[in-house]
Amino acid sequence: MKAVVSVSQMTITPAPGSKVYFVSDVHLGLGARDADRKREELLLRLLRRISHDAAHIFIVGDLFDAWFDYRTVVPRNHIRTLAQLAYMREQGLPITYLIGNHDFGHYTFFVDDLDIEPIGGDVDATIGNTRVYIAHGDGKAHDDRGYLLLKAILRNPLAQRMYRWLHPDTGIGLASGTSAKSRDHTDRKDYGGRDGLYDFAVQRLREGYDVVVMGHRHQVRVEHTADGTYANLGHWLGVTPTFGVFDPEIGRMDVVDVRTFLETSAKSYPEP
Repeated sequence: MKAVVSVSQMTITPAPGSKVYFVSDVHLGLGARDADRKREELLLRLLRRISHDAAHIFIVGDLFDAWFDYRTVVPRNHIRTLAQLAYMREQGLPITYLIGNHDFGHYTFFVDDLDIEPIGGDVDATIGNTRVYIAHGDGKAHDDRGYLLLKAILRNPLAQRMYRWLHPDTGIGLASGTSAKSRDHTDRKDYGGRDGLYDFAVQRLREGYDVVVMGHRHQVRVEHTADGTYANLGHWLGVTPTFGVFDPEIGRMDVVDVRTFLETSAKSYPEP
């Protein structure tokens, strides 16, 4: 089974000195509430900091460990993150949200209330003079036919419409439980000796992209080839959460430690 993925195109013209930032696999909602709050607070600190010089922010999937919103109800635990995203959009900061394999249950809330449209496919972005391919990465591993079939079922509009007939407490609870089982399956799955995401990235680079950015695998990886750079953004579930920084002026893509970044940039951009 071969994945058929839509690719959205966009052009970003960064102001001098600005950066493009990439955040993925934060998995808000996972684990004990105390630990989750600390992870969210770190995310909020990062969002506030990068707002100072961001030309564009990409959320590259799995911001939430599970997400499912209804016509009048949304998950309540991460209202601070939602408010911060709304504030950033009100200030005119462009945000692109690629949904992942855990946070795909979007309805109308992000579009109507946050002015952020979740994208179900990949992105072909021209950033200054650099062509960048951006994808969460799910479904791109080798021998992932079972997941691709499940993905087609779960993201079917009719299936999601029927799911919303459930009471929100039940629906959101089931979504969280399904997310946990999905992660357990992914962690145990043997993908073989080859990294399908890396092979996918290499092919995109050969096609003319300069940089490929993905998440999903929870493994930081920055590979420079003769054709360009592949960066996997890692995750926020361990002791070293990471995110991506692209400098359009020199065409350089890096994956950096969140805490180190916050410490080194504190003098330039003090927190309120």
